[in-house]
Amino acid sequence: MTTVSNKMADAMVQKFSFPFTCLPCDAQPDEQPITEETRHHGNQLQEPGTQDPSDKPNQEMNTKSALKDKKENKSIIKAYLTIDKEGGASQERGQCHSKPHPTDSALRSVFSHKNMFEKWASLQCEEQRPSTKRQLSAESEAKCVSMRKRSIATGGRGEPVKPLTHTDPGTQPRKACLPISSSSQRKPRRQLFSSTGVFHKVDTHAISAGRELKEQGVFSAQSIARTITQGARNELEKLRAIWVWLCHNIEYDLEGYLGLSPKLCTPEEVIKEGRGVCSGFSSVCLEMCREVGIQCEEVSGYSKGIGHCPGRSLSQKPSDHMWNAVWVREQWGLLDACWGAGTVNMETKTFVKRFDDFYFLTDPSEFINSHFPDDQHWELLDAPISMEQFELRPLKTSAFYTLGLTLLQPTQYKITTEDGEATVSMTSSKPLTFTYELRQRDIQMGVPGQREVDSSCGLLSVTRQGMSLRLLPPDPGDYELKLFARAEGDSGALRWVCSLELECPAIRQSQPLPANPYVSWGLGTGAGELGVKGCSVLNEEPVEVGEGGECTVILHTSRPLMMVCELTHPVLDPALTKRCLALQIASERLVCHVLCPYKGFYRLSMFVRDYSDRSGSFQNAGNFLLHCKGQGADLNQLYPPDLGLWCGPGMRTEAAGLSHFSHTGALVNTPQGRCNITFHCASTELQIHVVLSAEMNQVNSKQALSAEQHQKNKVDSKHGPGSELSQKNQDNSKQGLNAELHREALFPLSRYVLLTSMDSKVTVSVSAPRFGVYRLGLYGRTPPQQDYTPLCDYVLRSTCERCGDPFPCVYSAWGKGCVLLEPRSGLLAPRSWVSFRVRVPVARRVSVLAEDRAELKMNKSRVWEGEAFTGCATQVKLIAAMSEASDMAVLMTFNVLDLKSEP
Repeated sequence: MTTVSNKMADAMVQKFSFPFTCLPCDAQPDEQPITEETRHHGNQLQEPGTQDPSDKPNQEMNTKSALKDKKENKSIIKAYLTIDKEGGASQERGQCHSKPHPTDSALRSVFSHKNMFEKWASLQCEEQRPSTKRQLSAESEAKCVSMRKRSIATGGRGEPVKPLTHTDPGTQPRKACLPISSSSQRKPRRQLFSSTGVFHKVDTHAISAGRELKEQGVFSAQSIARTITQGARNELEKLRAIWVWLCHNIEYDLEGYLGLSPKLCTPEEVIKEGRGVCSGFSSVCLEMCREVGIQCEEVSGYSKGIGHCPGRSLSQKPSDHMWNAVWVREQWGLLDACWGAGTVNMETKTFVKRFDDFYFLTDPSEFINSHFPDDQHWELLDAPISMEQFELRPLKTSAFYTLGLTLLQPTQYKITTEDGEATVSMTSSKPLTFTYELRQRDIQMGVPGQREVDSSCGLLSVTRQGMSLRLLPPDPGDYELKLFARAEGDSGALRWVCSLELECPAIRQSQPLPANPYVSWGLGTGAGELGVKGCSVLNEEPVEVGEGGECTVILHTSRPLMMVCELTHPVLDPALTKRCLALQIASERLVCHVLCPYKGFYRLSMFVRDYSDRSGSFQNAGNFLLHCKGQGADLNQLYPPDLGLWCGPGMRTEAAGLSHFSHTGALVNTPQGRCNITFHCASTELQIHVVLSAEMNQVNSKQALSAEQHQKNKVDSKHGPGSELSQKNQDNSKQGLNAELHREALFPLSRYVLLTSMDSKVTVSVSAPRFGVYRLGLYGRTPPQQDYTPLCDYVLRSTCERCGDPFPCVYSAWGKGCVLLEPRSGLLAPRSWVSFRVRVPVARRVSVLAEDRAELKMNKSRVWEGEAFTGCATQVKLIAAMSEASDMAVLMTFNVLDLKSEP
């Protein structure tokens, strides 16, 4: 017990990583129990107390008689069996580590496995086992037999042998206790039963009957087995009832595993106390299956459970786990009730009861990833794997298979970075939500640290077909990577599906990535349910930002959605973030225009909700990694600070009856500093109002100085600094700059926009006062509504260095149908003749009031035209009379200004 106690103490410091493992109850972990020394004769095992078959020549020659043939088969069977005179069933129960072994290869040269078991099966069909099946429990104390195999096939006499599984010679099991059929002939689990839901009635009865038996104080495995299998129609349903009872009535004996209390191994002790280690589960399963006539074996081996350390060889340590193999539906199946009952949290030293159906008749190809038997035949595989291959396999939990996952990369548990980067990828049979956890291992202890590595060290991309994770560890060293997943739309906790080891010899010197609290990159797998059916970004790769630090991300929608966005960068001020985003919300798409002022990586997160559900919360639809390699956007050329959520034509303008926009996007570039935006209005009652705004003070001073410096550099490069032409040009530039600044001081931005409304067409004319970025806001109202409602905003970007002239100042009499054809500028030169052409519906008289009054005449096109002399007037008025008796009303005014003479 010293060795076991030491190993228990070591296990106490291990962090929980998987359900359970256990050592034999009483035997030393490095010893194999042997009931008695066997005697050898040639290549056959001889049963003690019987005559050597070689001394019976007459018996061997008479094979024609069926009766003698039957005796011969029994003699052959006895040659493979050795009666344990001393221990019997009680010793086997104490040696919980017994395990089945195949016969020696040398024996197969004399007696064919196939022939022997075919004859054995034919005998079984004649004898009909049910008459004796219930004798097993009573007779096992006296008639238990151990099957043995030579450790070396060609060894001589006296070589040590290992005990095999127990079986009763009086019962003659209907199939051999060793798997000999090819796994290619196996039926997968899904063919044995479509789903575990077909056992609902069996499960309900087993749980309720088990509860009643516990209240009655019934702790006999035989009595319980008979009761819980009542009503079962076949062996599969009987086995299911036993499995469900075990998982719901026995808990893992963590205190026994840790050496804090004696282990409970016998079925009676385990059932009475309701707890046991793995051998306790397997022994109870064995007794119950025997009682109801199901061929069952205990299998010992290794598991990736408590205390499992990836990379540590298992060859130098004893096997630590036990499970069961059963013969059902004409094939061997594997099950582990210990792992099916729940898991252990080694941090809190508690058992977590959680029924796990995965370990009921698990497919061998999946079972082998966590269970490695001492005897490779119990792998039940076409090509059994070695212990080394088992050790190299990644650790996959039951959730990995139940969620339909397939690990594409890597193929082994450990991955090493190349140039500081490693990739993990999976496919899934259904849409899933993924996340991950990366922890650096302590260099001295070798265990994962308590602090999780920042999510900026990984790029997780999730699609409806799987996931891809690019890892960029922040420091050299070893890491533990855990992957988690859950079904899309499931609000429960994400389930641990896989663990890997990451080795990073050297890190990559690169720009830091922004933290991503939403873990995955790209369009989210749940975006479809949110109403997003596609995205302009086709993969998880970083979006390369174009020249000027500008890029656009578009979400295509299946229904009207509302959107908000979040942009982050390691050095980007959150207050400045708003000026880097312009959103356009349309009925079939959501557009996000982004400006990146700094080099490096950005995270753009997009959130949506149903457009009509104003009380609903925004849900994350996608997270995109943007990479700005160039200079980035000019901080003085960001979007206007008062920009609203409704940029460009969209849901608001559509609801107001506006359509056929000349500019369908939110951004309008004006190389000449002027533009006309037109659209149609379906409502004759809708009144449109426009507002032009910009952050002028600080921006304009910087831009003016920049323009002045640009002009100076241009002349100096051509004529040389300090030249007469250069000095003259500087004087002219200063004079022009002063005039421009004076003009801006005289006229508000409202003078640089002109609204023209016809019957159904509206034209918004803009003349930018200088190069820069402006917000053009469209508003509307329908009487008797008093306040204007925002309809949409345009972002105007003027790249023209020449200052635009303001429009005339418009008055309320300038209404629908009025059109200014000439002059378009609101600034007139003094002492000059100016041509006027204007259309004013229902006007009876139109005049220009300057130094003198000039009457305009209507031509055949119903345009009022004529000329007026500005003289020394400072203002020119355009006036009109709408009837013969009405007074003249002011339509608009023009400023007469000589900028050259202004200081």
